[in-house]
Amino acid sequence: MGLMMKNLKTFALAGTVALAGTAFTASAADRTDVHAGNYKWMQANLMYSIGEKPQVGDADKHDYLELEFGGRAGVVDYYGYIDVFNLANKQSSSNDKEPGDSKMFMKFAPRFSLDAITGKDLSFGPVKEVYFSTLFNWGGGAIGSDVNESFWGIGADVELPWLGKTGMNLYANYRLNQKEWNGYQFSMNWFKPFYFLDNGSFVAYQGYIDYQFGGDEDQGNEFVPMTDNGGAMFHGIYWHSDRFALGYGLKGYKDVYLLEDGAGIVGLETTGWSHYFAATYKF
Repeated sequence: MGLMMKNLKTFALAGTVALAGTAFTASAADRTDVHAGNYKWMQANLMYSIGEKPQVGDADKHDYLELEFGGRAGVVDYYGYIDVFNLANKQSSSNDKEPGDSKMFMKFAPRFSLDAITGKDLSFGPVKEVYFSTLFNWGGGAIGSDVNESFWGIGADVELPWLGKTGMNLYANYRLNQKEWNGYQFSMNWFKPFYFLDNGSFVAYQGYIDYQFGGDEDQGNEFVPMTDNGGAMFHGIYWHSDRFALGYGLKGYKDVYLLEDGAGIVGLETTGWSHYFAATYKF
């Protein structure tokens, strides 16, 4: 899946990194014009995944195209992506996206700045801006049976040592198919350029954490039991130029999506490691 990278296109040239941070901070502090710091970016990522969880059996590889976007529009800070799996509809013993599986997946995460809405500076210490945060996960399969989840909570941009400005959100999870609440999720994402080349390109450490807790184990069944906590963490090393990026990501899982690892009749593998390879074009 894609990464929640704020203003990635602004970061495209190493020389503009400091300016990008200054512009974003100014947009939060200037209450007179909430559109002063508006920006937007979009990119296409050609991805190849090995070992993505949950996993059934030995098939564990697939390709996909990810259209990723983000930006700021007034009080709204937004991020999202659309994944299209198995582009050529290949069928093989190693492919984990087969006929009958969802062809697409979408994530959309708008956050609404409480600083900008109230016209007050709510920053304190390392907290630079405060948000009402939402997150939506939608599958591309049949209505009522594919992924359809929402998350609602509070978020902030937090200045951390070395990583710099980092997005953090604490949500309550509402399952739209089941029409019921199910625990909480803490999410954190970062984008840290750390090595700069003479040609203006740079290498960045980028990643995220999604950790769910307080879930209802009774929402599982004998086929796919559920647990009360679990999550995933992504660590990526990417080279960026003004128009392209290449990268590798290592993702770790522990009972991801609150699905108990190896349990039940299906025996889903929900704990382990996966590898992602990406080639990106920035629009």
